[in-house]
Amino acid sequence: MNNHHTTALYPEIKPFRQGFLSLDKIHTMYWEESGNPSGVPVVFLHGGPGAGATAAHRRFFDPAYYRIVIYDQRGAGRSTPLGEIQDNTTPHLISDLELLRQHLEIDKWHVFGGSWGSTLALAYGEAHPERCLGFMLRGIFLCRKAEIDWFLYGLRNVFPEAWRDFVAPLSAAERNNILSAYYQRLMDPDPVIHMPAARTWSTYEGSCSTLLPNPATVSYFASDTVALGLARMEAHYFSHDIFLPENSLLDNIHKLHTIPATIVQGRYDAVCPIISADDLHHAWPQAEYIIIEDAGHSVWEPGIQAALIRTTDRFRTILT
Repeated sequence: MNNHHTTALYPEIKPFRQGFLSLDKIHTMYWEESGNPSGVPVVFLHGGPGAGATAAHRRFFDPAYYRIVIYDQRGAGRSTPLGEIQDNTTPHLISDLELLRQHLEIDKWHVFGGSWGSTLALAYGEAHPERCLGFMLRGIFLCRKAEIDWFLYGLRNVFPEAWRDFVAPLSAAERNNILSAYYQRLMDPDPVIHMPAARTWSTYEGSCSTLLPNPATVSYFASDTVALGLARMEAHYFSHDIFLPENSLLDNIHKLHTIPATIVQGRYDAVCPIISADDLHHAWPQAEYIIIEDAGHSVWEPGIQAALIRTTDRFRTILT
């Protein structure tokens, strides 16, 4: 038995504080805190963009040590309005994080994020390195054109059945520009049009996220709130090259070189292939780099989950 799969999640906990933060005339952001109110702050950045956070995400952190901050990014989860793309860009998300940090009167915090959460963690860190105690990153996504093309077309090489279902609603002509075809459907105001498209997009991602088939993961992705937030935000961000200059995440990584960091990556991650994590580690050799040899993309892959909990435990020794 691989002993690296035994690291269990911390027990379920309830938030000691939660609320909604008004971001602008349109957007309101859900946030919560759990664990130790006077502990070392850590902020959890969910994936997608648009997937939202869940109660289970609190359980990666020792609640006796960490002050655990979890929130839903604008347009996602419990933040309102769900799936709203107006004034929804990476720079907005970065300033939302700063607003939340100030609202909670936190000076510096650890930043934990996987998939799109790793993208946002890097973008935030490069904008505000002085606010970051450390980075715990998983399933690296740098949102480069090749990575977006891989998600839309390349995944067919590994998951042809899931890809066939993904493009089934599209005409032959539309399959030449899957992103544009989905964008049109997802942004249609009529739920009869946007909900089936959202569920198909989200189910595709869920189906490709684990090394072995996992019906629970797929049904989570297919649920209405997750599907609409995720599909709409992903199509929106992918259509605009995540609102950042090309390659800016790697070009600015030197700003993070002195900050402790751990990168956890599944060898067989089909959604965010390992080449991106490898490129990131190459540009950031100071970061600890852990490859899980028997895992795909999902944070719930046993080896990834275990490595992340070991990482958050080890980060308790980093002096603040």
